Amino acid sequence: MRTALITGAGRGIGEAVTLRLARAGWTVFAGVRDEDSGERLSAADGRIMPVQLDITEEAHVNALADQLPERLGALVNNAAIGVLGPVEALSPADFRRQFDVNLVGQVAVTQAVLPRLRTARGRIVFISSTGGRMAIPMEGAYCASKFALEGLADALRMELRPWHIGVSLVEPGPTDTEPWREIQTMIDDMHERMSPAHRDLYSRHTAGLRRVARRLQSRTIPPDAVARVVERALTARPPRARYLAGADAHAMIAMNAVLPTRIGDAIGARISGLR
Repeated sequence: MRTALITGAGRGIGEAVTLRLARAGWTVFAGVRDEDSGERLSAADGRIMPVQLDITEEAHVNALADQLPERLGALVNNAAIGVLGPVEALSPADFRRQFDVNLVGQVAVTQAVLPRLRTARGRIVFISSTGGRMAIPMEGAYCASKFALEGLADALRMELRPWHIGVSLVEPGPTDTEPWREIQTMIDDMHERMSPAHRDLYSRHTAGLRRVARRLQSRTIPPDAVARVVERALTARPPRARYLAGADAHAMIAMNAVLPTRIGDAIGARISGLR
């Protein structure tokens, strides 16, 4: 019996992965933060078992030992947040919150279930981002957390090689999830949190971020397109280290790979209105 734990399963990509795997016959332990999400998922498919899981809560992570089977076929580390703002204007607390969810919490869950994955020779998939391969102005904290996640996954993949535990990164481009639907409100909130001096200094950056966000919003891919890639990463023999999800992701990473840094920076500045 194929079994998987999905973090951040209550919405977006995590929900899409949960539903796709359940429909493919997996027993899915869906990590959710609220009862309503769990009830909705379990009603959608009887193979979905909700598990209360805030990956930053030590008690929730410790409780996994009593809720998961001895053999776990897969872990999909999906839970994540995005903190917007220029690096200069973000507080150390902002960075700690960003990394606590996008890196430290993922490490905690992975450590908690590794004995079960080792028993089953299972797979680990981290949901990264194109922002884990190329930095974006005003998303420095988020990109830094995803760059760190990429390094973590690379190290873990080599460390777990003796036990045949595959470790892959899935890197989506813009995806039609709640954060992308609410991106303009998120930018408003970012603007309000900045000091008056920083609002003035970074007014062109904020305007550029709004323009880029509007452009990308019209090009988002459905969450199930990412879920298909996750399923491929969990079933391919052997799995690849990285999988891109979406045409824009392929185009962005290909361009970043071939352009000199100076040219890439100039193009990014032009798109963001920072010439």
